[in-house]
Amino acid sequence: MQPRQFRLGSRDSQLALVQSEWVMDQLRHARPDHKFSLDSMKTQGDKILDVPLAQVGDKGLFTKELEQAMLSDRADFAVHSLKDLPTQLPPGLILAAITQRENPADALVLHPKYQGLTLEQLPAGAVIGTSSLRRLAQLRYHFPHFEFKDVRGNLNTRLRKLDEGQYDGLILAVAGMLRLGWEDRVSQVIPAAISLHAVGQGALGIECREDDVEMITLLQLLNHQETDRTCRAERAFLRTLEGGCQVPIGVRSQWQEGTITLEGMVAKLDGTLLIRDQCTGSDQDPEAVGRELAARLINLGADVILQEIYAQRV
Repeated sequence: MQPRQFRLGSRDSQLALVQSEWVMDQLRHARPDHKFSLDSMKTQGDKILDVPLAQVGDKGLFTKELEQAMLSDRADFAVHSLKDLPTQLPPGLILAAITQRENPADALVLHPKYQGLTLEQLPAGAVIGTSSLRRLAQLRYHFPHFEFKDVRGNLNTRLRKLDEGQYDGLILAVAGMLRLGWEDRVSQVIPAAISLHAVGQGALGIECREDDVEMITLLQLLNHQETDRTCRAERAFLRTLEGGCQVPIGVRSQWQEGTITLEGMVAKLDGTLLIRDQCTGSDQDPEAVGRELAARLINLGADVILQEIYAQRV
């Protein structure tokens, strides 16, 4: 591969830039003969902050502008939090690499007056902020005595609102807190028994044009096989259910000796019903594992729950 300048597109939030810079550093180390530049921009999800995410619409909410930059040859690749990347990509683009996963769990981050407590120890009426319907539905199921409020903005903005007293606690991704060096703010890593994580949470997905062979070859250096296979199973599960990142669908995947065990859940928004199941299959066909689990949940009534949610948005 001849030396070349590769242009990276990124959201302009602090977390997105940290993640993008990390990817560039890895690529620079692997191929010091190449040059890399970064162009940051705001996506629709970054601009619309006064409306809950579920009401904005979630297809490409945090990715569309970056994808347009690649398709118009203004960027060569883009780094996403994989949980934000739709399972159906625009024609001409591919998911070229998935990086090794950070802890995919959800975190409880509390106002200083409650710092160190767990969800089980918080008082009735505690105000919990989240923009995720997945987190909201699961927490309502387990903790109906809390008050839940929507929260928007990047991590810095959300933590500021928390510390100002607008919320008693926030539910955030452990991975984001770790990448920003804010792990000391995490009061509890929420166990999977309470909250299954989002599809792809904790991993970075790197997208590029499908005809850019040089770019794809380079990005493959960062692809982590175990994470790639488990996340492909998760994304197939979500795709089969025709869900997006703002529906109450959660997962947990484990890889061991050539097999993938995938657990999934679908819940009603009010937390009154939660369906969970799991299945195990070969890691040689991760998508088949995801499709099988989706079929099991559909047989248990997940499709009825999702149809009710989609009907409420019309």
